[in-house]
Amino acid sequence: MRMAIMAAGAVGGYFGGRMAAAGHDVAFIARGGHRDAIRRDGLKIESALGDLHLTRVNVTDDPKKVGPVDVVLFAVKLWDTETAGEQTRPLVGPDTRVITLQNGVDSVERLAPILGDNSTIGGTTHVVARIAQPGVIRHTGAMAKIRCGRLDGRPDPILASYVEQIKTANIDITLADQMRLDIWKKFVLLSANSGMTASTRQPLGVIREDADMRAFFSKLMNETMAVGRATGVEFPPDFPAELDRLVGAFAPATKASMANDLEAGNRLELDWIAGKVVALGRKFNIPTPGHEAIYAILKPYRMGRPA
Repeated sequence: MRMAIMAAGAVGGYFGGRMAAAGHDVAFIARGGHRDAIRRDGLKIESALGDLHLTRVNVTDDPKKVGPVDVVLFAVKLWDTETAGEQTRPLVGPDTRVITLQNGVDSVERLAPILGDNSTIGGTTHVVARIAQPGVIRHTGAMAKIRCGRLDGRPDPILASYVEQIKTANIDITLADQMRLDIWKKFVLLSANSGMTASTRQPLGVIREDADMRAFFSKLMNETMAVGRATGVEFPPDFPAELDRLVGAFAPATKASMANDLEAGNRLELDWIAGKVVALGRKFNIPTPGHEAIYAILKPYRMGRPA
């Protein structure tokens, strides 16, 4: 199958690398030093699931040179959604499916007006990866999963066929019939994990072992669940127990991508994570003091390391 990675950062680069290694035709959209390093030295993936070094990589900063593909893995930072969506247009044909692998809860509603409702597919990914250096992606732990599907749950035979082809690359991908719930379930955990690991500058293992930090972590998750319910999401009764299992399963050294961005001095997705919880809380008159604190603490760094 033909696939494009918009863009080839840590998440997109990881899954795109797996697809390319399995023999699929993958175009990596990248820019700057990362693009140059991939052109010069290939794409390297360091992972407990198997290291890769792809020496011949189709990498470009111009989607027009690629043309329509079967699947676009859309994995840009949240502030780039609309800009990258416009750049994605040349990759979209009548049967293209654009699977969003972003951190927030509103990717589909932001992208569908640009790329079309038929092409835009909700998605989540559970993978801890970062760009260790230009051209090198480091995957931590053994989890690398994708769930995707239409937010309204309607069947999509074309998407289903693509998912089956992606599975042949030994990628753990599942077609979901409750995608909106899946997006919010991830967001509950992500909002707490990103807020805590970034604001404390500590990995998840340290947070789990401290009673005060673990209690605040739970408070953040509960606030996100409350605003999610206000939007119409029906979390299952056993979801709190599922969260406990998930939090306990992460490697002690785990940090959210926002914590890694903070350490690197990069721009943060703060406005679309803690900021989104706060905004929805105000909209529905639900208190979110924990996320308000996280937002205030990290706000000086939201555009990158202060001068």
